[in-house]
Amino acid sequence: MAELTDLTIAGARDELAKGAISAADLTAAHIAAVDAASDLNAFILTTPDSAAAAAAASDARRARGEVGPLDGIPVAIKDLFCTEGIQTTAASHILEGFKPTYESSVTARLWDAGAVMLGKANLDEFAMGSSNMTSHFGPVKNPWGRSSGRDLVPGGSSGGSAAAVAARAAMGATGTDTGGSIRQPAAFCGIVGTKPTYGRCSRWGVVAFASSLDHPGPLTRTVRDAAIMLGVMAGHDPKDSTSANVPVPDFEAALTGDVRGLKIGIPAEYRMDGMSPEIEGLWSQGADWLRQAGAEIVEVSLPLTKYALPCYYIVAPAEASSNLARYDGVRYGLRVPGEDLTDTYERTRAEGFGEEVQRRVLIGTYVLSAGYYDAYYLKAQKVRTRILEDFRAAFERCDALLTPTSPYPAFGIGEKMDDPIAMYLNDVFTVPASMAGLPAISVPAGLSGDGLPLGLQVISRAFDEETMFRIADVVEGAAGFDTRPR
Repeated sequence: MAELTDLTIAGARDELAKGAISAADLTAAHIAAVDAASDLNAFILTTPDSAAAAAAASDARRARGEVGPLDGIPVAIKDLFCTEGIQTTAASHILEGFKPTYESSVTARLWDAGAVMLGKANLDEFAMGSSNMTSHFGPVKNPWGRSSGRDLVPGGSSGGSAAAVAARAAMGATGTDTGGSIRQPAAFCGIVGTKPTYGRCSRWGVVAFASSLDHPGPLTRTVRDAAIMLGVMAGHDPKDSTSANVPVPDFEAALTGDVRGLKIGIPAEYRMDGMSPEIEGLWSQGADWLRQAGAEIVEVSLPLTKYALPCYYIVAPAEASSNLARYDGVRYGLRVPGEDLTDTYERTRAEGFGEEVQRRVLIGTYVLSAGYYDAYYLKAQKVRTRILEDFRAAFERCDALLTPTSPYPAFGIGEKMDDPIAMYLNDVFTVPASMAGLPAISVPAGLSGDGLPLGLQVISRAFDEETMFRIADVVEGAAGFDTRPR
């Protein structure tokens, strides 16, 4: 048998069912792997003792014949999900030491399914970033940098989750995707990242960045594992007013390997000036793989694509400005005493928020201010509606879209930090699906000339994750991506 940390979720599930391994042994191997990967700074907090106890409880349940769909599977939890009695910081100084008295709905579903928590994964502060460089607890290193001798970013904001999964320090991880924060780090780290339809997974108990854009989802090493994990995470939640009351299909059953008769759209507007030739070549290769599998490739147009990124950087900071107003030094988290209440607010927020969070709060406050609301925020919301209409028109001609995930592979830590606009352009291919609330998945499909992973993205209709997974599974099989970081 392969090393325990090399098993996929599906593989470990089968070995556990046969009695070939125990949850205790599986978890112990991953606790050791977390320690061995400590140089990556992928975790803000590790929970080895509670993980071992949870694994022992899983083995006891299995002995009684009471087995959940993720029983005994060790996972990492992005430190944006509230975990009862366990520190939740959103990678911010302002929440350092905060221990929620409640559990997020997504993590509660994971524990009910028998999953084991290894710890809280690092991220960009309040999920604001594309590099995992803005965390109060320091940057995360991409495990792919070890062989190149360079310190590379893992992508953001779910960089800790992606790095942990890629380094075999967790079998899967939760992430959140606001403008690409699951898919982009998945592409940078050579794993699978899944953003479900908005409302498919509950946001209750997830520290908010931009409420109309935040999508919880899984990061895994295979498409099958993503389907298994999303099947547990998804479902209606009456505690979340934006949670969709729709059935959760058997996503794993959608992996038939058959895409014959499906129409795959190639959006012309995703061919950006300056895009790397190797990215464009991989995109063409992906289309060829699907054509050879029996799908029909059609050209489609999404004319408002070029407006998605500027609209996102109006809508998201506006919502962040509103959501982060609750961090005032009075109710929880950091408090820096001042001369009066207003001074306490100002001192606490100045010391508690990092530079990128402050930048976005200022942008958001500006676009929501009197005299600018109509000119910026309201206009951006109107364009957002038009972007969704673009996708709907495209889906009249095809069943799903195939695009690159990122315009380039992972870059070095410290690069682009002096140019926020260049950093924001990381999300140029991922933001449109986020603005439209559509399901999208990134699949590792090849290597750059420097030996770094590159991803392809599949976007499908709202609440049609089954077609998305079906196509992604075929792309994954054709790519045969089995390279791992050393």
